[in-house]
Amino acid sequence: MTSNEWWETQSGKHELFVSDEVVAELADPAFPGRESALDMLRGLTLVELSSEVRGLAEVLVREKLMPAPAVSGDAIHVAAATWHRLDYVLTWNVQHMANPNKRTHFATICLRLGLVPPQIVTPDLLQE
Repeated sequence: MTSNEWWETQSGKHELFVSDEVVAELADPAFPGRESALDMLRGLTLVELSSEVRGLAEVLVREKLMPAPAVSGDAIHVAAATWHRLDYVLTWNVQHMANPNKRTHFATICLRLGLVPPQIVTPDLLQE
């Protein structure tokens, strides 16, 4: 299943959130399909990239769960979803985010901080 297929068939079945980090990544002129990707974000709830989110991103990088830098990219995506208590992070990035080998490490870090980790899944795993 592609991202577009998931969006067409599944997005209406979920409450979707986005952060400024996602918007910035998709707004990059080098991003393929930039305009259509940005169009998909219209109407989604924006989660704040607060100092707590940024601090959590730094912890995720320091604990070697996410690659640097902590100020952007994967660490910010996961930190925002965790801090805002979202159920899932939807990604095709299996190397750094939806990596089954990192689940226990991620859960341990979150529990140590009193946070509940979201499930990090690929679109094909989040279907109704």
